[in-house]
Amino acid sequence: MMVLSAAERCGPVLGALLGAVLGGCGGGGPDPADLVVLNGRLVTLASPSEAEALAAAGGRIVFVGSSDGARSWIGPDTEVLDLQGRLGVPGFIEGHGHFWSVGEARLQLALDGARTWDEIVAQVAEAVAEAEPGTWILGRGWHQSKWSETPVPAVQGLPTHHGLSAVSPENPVLLGHASGHMAFANARAMELAGIDAATADPEGGEIVRDADGQPTGALRETAETLVAGLRSETLEPNYARQVVRLAGEECLAKGITSFQDAGSSFGLIDAYRQMADDGILPLRLWVMVNESNEALARRLGRYRMIDRGDGFLTVRGIKRLIDGALGSHGAWLLDPYEDMPQSTGLNTTSLDVMEETARLAREHDFQLCVHAIGDRANRETLDLFERVLAGDRTRRWRVEHAQHLHPDDVPRFAQLGVIASMQAVHCTSDGPWVPDRLGEQRSAEGAYVWRDLIESGAVVTNGTDAPVEDVDPIASFHASVTRRMANGEVFYEEQRMTREEALRSYTIDAAYAAFEEGAKGSLEVGKYADLTVLSRDIMTVPEEEIPGTRVVYTVVGGRLAYRLPSPPSPAG
Repeated sequence: MMVLSAAERCGPVLGALLGAVLGGCGGGGPDPADLVVLNGRLVTLASPSEAEALAAAGGRIVFVGSSDGARSWIGPDTEVLDLQGRLGVPGFIEGHGHFWSVGEARLQLALDGARTWDEIVAQVAEAVAEAEPGTWILGRGWHQSKWSETPVPAVQGLPTHHGLSAVSPENPVLLGHASGHMAFANARAMELAGIDAATADPEGGEIVRDADGQPTGALRETAETLVAGLRSETLEPNYARQVVRLAGEECLAKGITSFQDAGSSFGLIDAYRQMADDGILPLRLWVMVNESNEALARRLGRYRMIDRGDGFLTVRGIKRLIDGALGSHGAWLLDPYEDMPQSTGLNTTSLDVMEETARLAREHDFQLCVHAIGDRANRETLDLFERVLAGDRTRRWRVEHAQHLHPDDVPRFAQLGVIASMQAVHCTSDGPWVPDRLGEQRSAEGAYVWRDLIESGAVVTNGTDAPVEDVDPIASFHASVTRRMANGEVFYEEQRMTREEALRSYTIDAAYAAFEEGAKGSLEVGKYADLTVLSRDIMTVPEEEIPGTRVVYTVVGGRLAYRLPSPPSPAG
């Protein structure tokens, strides 16, 4: 893998762009470009819809057209990429992920491959053997619905902490669920957090307990913060830069040039701002603020940023979670769970708090971005938007996930001008167990209904919710157009996207969802020169060949940010 630093890629933007364009008007040919791309099949998502080549100067596109026309932009210092017929598309935009967590996940135990609870306990035991007593053991990615067997003993299908605690008596352990909406703690971690049989459930959360009322170690929704809160974000500069570097490497290698970060603290935004000013953010970040209403009221006005650091940092969203996740039984439903009929899930942020957040968002001209997964959560969010926006369709407020909708609420997204910020790969990853939670009828009518939303006129964007899922856009693109699960079955195929819709959801529509369609999302003169080049033509190859596609080049601001070390032939 070759990933170039942002410092190596950054340069003056508008000055060089204007100089190049004006130079081309003087009769002596244009000034040389920084980058010229030749002999490709570029899907521009603009007019014309396809091109062979482009040129970039000062971080912006200055020419789109034929290879012959692009050659006039080549000078002695111009980097030239011959695509040899490969597909080039506007740089992928991760529409909803957790950038910091993508980097930190690479420093923690990866639990997503475990197929039993015993395997996870064994991983922790190995980590404890190498750790100093008292140091935290962290991991994430487990999902009980993907295990091959139910743990023994179990409560609500979840293990108890005793086996885990036995291998880690002196080290606090916290293991995050794949959804990010539940965690599992050992006895030492619960002791440090003061969790025992007398501890009350926090609002919007649940401490799972056994028949004797003792905590099992499973902490659902807001209850996980009782332990996670003991570990505040480590923002020491060297550590922060390491995490950002690791996250950037992961994203650039998968063709992502912009990342819509679904919730960061003011402290973390301060770190991003410093890195943007220093020119070392590896890709463009669009950030939602995740802080209490009290903190927002005090500080929000100082944090609205547009295109700071030559377009590498924008902060203009606020994140709220009105419910939890379907996998943790935390999604807020209109009717009870099929497999847990005593529960309709959890409202994790009260409606009064949500109302005040909405007021602050309007006051400071921030987009309100609400995590809503269950049909009750989505309805309450749409009702809130309808009340607060009062007919104003220009704000582009967002529902993050919109995973399960009541059919009556599908048309409301377009009617209210609300973005459906969805993650197609959740559908194929979760699909095998979704009917267990919702039943067949509710799954068919309302689960991941992006076709219904698109046809109603809503803007639907795409992403992965990384590190909940792999940050790979190719996997999510494949899920969008096939809805084919790992078991080979298709999850309600009538909701599939076309390939153009899927590409748009990862590019121009994602840019629109962030008020950035004027600067990115298509290959047009004047926009950022962000480009992703693929080993296969995902717009034409058979469906089964899409997952084998590799990213050959990632270009950010006209500079090569990633190059596949040994690219396959254009046909492969």
